[in-house]
Amino acid sequence: MHDHDTSEHLASYADVLAGELPDTWTSTHLTADAKDDLAELADRIWDLDMVAASLAEHPLTQAAVLSRPDGAQLVLLDRHDERDGFLLAAVAPRALPDEAYRAVPEPNGVALADDPFLSAEQVAGDLLARYDRALAQVRHNALGGIQPSQPDRIVLTWQPDGSVATAPADDRAGTILVAHGFIQDPQSGIYRLGGDDTQVQARALREIGPRLDALGIGTALQHPAGRTAPTSAPASMPPTPSGTRTASARTR
Repeated sequence: MHDHDTSEHLASYADVLAGELPDTWTSTHLTADAKDDLAELADRIWDLDMVAASLAEHPLTQAAVLSRPDGAQLVLLDRHDERDGFLLAAVAPRALPDEAYRAVPEPNGVALADDPFLSAEQVAGDLLARYDRALAQVRHNALGGIQPSQPDRIVLTWQPDGSVATAPADDRAGTILVAHGFIQDPQSGIYRLGGDDTQVQARALREIGPRLDALGIGTALQHPAGRTAPTSAPASMPPTPSGTRTASARTR
């Protein structure tokens, strides 16, 4: 194929593949003109097998990026061998610390035949399953001292810089958190409320409790060892025997 034909084929293949994968995926085609984007993408390809070997000999000159709303990404690239089809690899999340990846196996990529419909079945049963496991592990590792929340309980953890962080279990709580000043990191899923203005912070913490409680979600405020709360923290959060402080009057 001519270069133009090859580029069009990769883009159309990626569009069909994205539409056939489970959940919702969108496809973006990066051409040779997007040198910076391709270089950044190559650095994040999460592979130590055939895709890494291919990139060592054939740097990216084009690619198609498949993206899922939760931040997961896959990259489709040329095979550079005598066979038809493409290579597909997982893409590591941005902005997670190196420590989060320790002891997490790479979700190495796969070779796909020149049939996006059959390939979608292959990807869903293999690469996606391994990728989702790896994503869950690195995101959990990135939480550090932040205790994961449950569907019926949000755990808010004071951070050394004075901010408050939490990892809610679903979007119901996330919507309320954002409405009260929390900012979500799309890669880790962690919501943070800055501590520059402790009065604003304390007011936000007071106000989210009743709103979450109305949804059947309790809240708890956790203090890591050696960390004490600002004096402006809500007085309505009495300590519990476990060392956390409950930010809601909800009882079970």
